[in-house]
Amino acid sequence: MAPHLLLLTPPALTITAAAARGCGGGAGAGSAGPRAPPRARAHSSVSCRRGRRWRRLRVAAAAAAEGADPGAGGPAGAMRLNEYMVAVDRPLGVRFALGVDGRVFVHSLRKGGNAEKSRIIMVGDTLKKAGASEQGLVTIKDLGDTEIALRDKSGPCSLVLERPFAPFPIHQLHQNEDYHILFNRGRVAVASWNSGLLSTKLNESSRGDGKSGFAIFSPRLLSSQGWSFLSSEKGGFNQSSTNLSNRISEIVGLYSDEDDANAEWAHGSFPLEEYIKALDRAKGELYYNHSLGMQFSKITEQIFVGSCIQTERDVKMLSETVGITAVLNFQSESERVNWGINSEAINNSCRENNILMVNYPIREVDSMDLRKKLPFCVGLLLRLIRKNYRIYVTCTTGYDRSPACVISYLHWVQDTPLHIAHKFITGLHSCRPDRAAIVWATWDLIALVENGRHDGSPTHSVCFVWNSGREGEDVELVGDFTSNWKDKIKCSHKGGSRYEAEVRLRHGKYYYKFIVGGQWRHSTALPAETDEHGNVNNVIRVGDIAHIRPAPSQLHIRDPTVVKVIERELTEDERFSLAFAARRMAFAICPIRLSPKQ
Repeated sequence: MAPHLLLLTPPALTITAAAARGCGGGAGAGSAGPRAPPRARAHSSVSCRRGRRWRRLRVAAAAAAEGADPGAGGPAGAMRLNEYMVAVDRPLGVRFALGVDGRVFVHSLRKGGNAEKSRIIMVGDTLKKAGASEQGLVTIKDLGDTEIALRDKSGPCSLVLERPFAPFPIHQLHQNEDYHILFNRGRVAVASWNSGLLSTKLNESSRGDGKSGFAIFSPRLLSSQGWSFLSSEKGGFNQSSTNLSNRISEIVGLYSDEDDANAEWAHGSFPLEEYIKALDRAKGELYYNHSLGMQFSKITEQIFVGSCIQTERDVKMLSETVGITAVLNFQSESERVNWGINSEAINNSCRENNILMVNYPIREVDSMDLRKKLPFCVGLLLRLIRKNYRIYVTCTTGYDRSPACVISYLHWVQDTPLHIAHKFITGLHSCRPDRAAIVWATWDLIALVENGRHDGSPTHSVCFVWNSGREGEDVELVGDFTSNWKDKIKCSHKGGSRYEAEVRLRHGKYYYKFIVGGQWRHSTALPAETDEHGNVNNVIRVGDIAHIRPAPSQLHIRDPTVVKVIERELTEDERFSLAFAARRMAFAICPIRLSPKQ
């Protein structure tokens, strides 16, 4: 076997392979195209405040928890990213419920109780561990473990809870009902004898032996095997869904450390109506659930898109079942550490399964970083396709960076209109790619071959701002984009000293000034340059030019005024320029090292 190839080349590109195979385009190598292509999330002020609070807590408590779920893929002693730890004085004022799926979760909070006062614990949080101290935490598997962990009547109690990946439908929980009567709603009949599960759906389990059985609908008589059976029945709880439409698990039993029959139980201290409205606004949103494992979709015969590789088993499955021969990964190392992913083990597994691993990190939820790095990503993908690799394109969630790369490939290289490419990918794979970043990168690529020409249809909408005016003053905008300083654009007064003028421009560098009360002036708060005649003019670069190796400083530069990208149908010349620029970017990549050519 050839030696393990591990290269670190700018910009932050890492390649791991079983053999140092070339990735350049060979003669006759086919490229895959589409098969006949045809970050609203709930913004409740309550849920946002609590979301920020528990995210801070889970980071602070990560080192305090003991033990790790074997399936989490992280080192022993680490907590999952969505877990947090809290200490609450007893009595807790929490009613825990055991669902038919085996989860012990917070069913309700006592009004005025210690848990409600903490303003951290929320209904729907899963109880993972509990105990009097960090050293004596009990792993919770059922209500019996919960009762043992909470048997003390006084003193502080430490709880490790897991926040649901999607907002929990609190309003669907019944607060004070005979839950065992509603249990299963009669869908499945169960026959038992001597505490044993004998038959279901009233089917005879064996020939009569003189012993009688009885049908039950109450969960109080079910063992854990019975709960497992019911949860696996067709139509049971959907654990693999990634959106908000999950049905909540039906309740098997309830437990609380308070015996007060007059206690009033509720969902918490925040306005329920506001929470319900936020849930309605968030219907159809995607929520990443790391515990579901790797999720992916087939796009073409050569391209697959999905979430991150978590274990060596995932690598083996991709190799043996899907036939993947290369992985293009946009995760950063810090993301892999946060999610408990062992990069070294996965890289070794890729080497053993003869898979080329290409790591090119893009910051998550960073449109500017994605915009700057997309051209290089598409170049990498094109290089791999031209070498007839079968590629798995991945990021952490599989919702943003990886589908954005494939959409850009179809748009730039395969000449598929952006709206059709976007619809094609989102129809095959549940995702929310950053469409604006793709459009930004598209204009950056076209600017690469236009050499600063200003002629053509506009690509950006620019808001020019004068912040030194007085009410009632006449403020006008003039520049080399207003018929070469001849025409004037009147600015609108927006209140106070602010005047604005919105102009649609093509990408490029422009000079401009303001005419205030008949006097030509430049803004000292905005970038300016002095021309050959000694005149000082404000200057703005609309958009940017794609680079094969963007410098770190370029990744953070933002236009000095408010600039919005314009998405529109490309002209024939723009389509040609885009295809040329995308291939020019790809062939500026060394086919052996998959890094920018020197």
